Amino acid sequence: MSFTLLADPTRVRMLWALRDDQLDVTSLAVLARCRATVASQHLSKLRLAGLVDATRQGRRMVYRLRGGHVRALLDEALFQADHQVSGQPIHD
Repeated sequence: MSFTLLADPTRVRMLWALRDDQLDVTSLAVLARCRATVASQHLSKLRLAGLVDATRQGRRMVYRLRGGHVRALLDEALFQADHQVSGQPIHD
């Protein structure tokens, strides 16, 4: 996995939305504040990197995070960013 995928705010918003839910492209696009075609392109990259999985439900694809490690990685990255922005001391 390339950490540069997490540098894009749209992808981070999409991953964050998938932390506790499974969502389709249209829902993710709304939450990420982009068009569905843009969301689909981002999801393709996230799937190739192994960060999300997709399953077909009827006529739509539903996406979810691929395992607890991805969720933990996302949590830790956002906690680190929060510490940087808020000035809280870094801790182990």
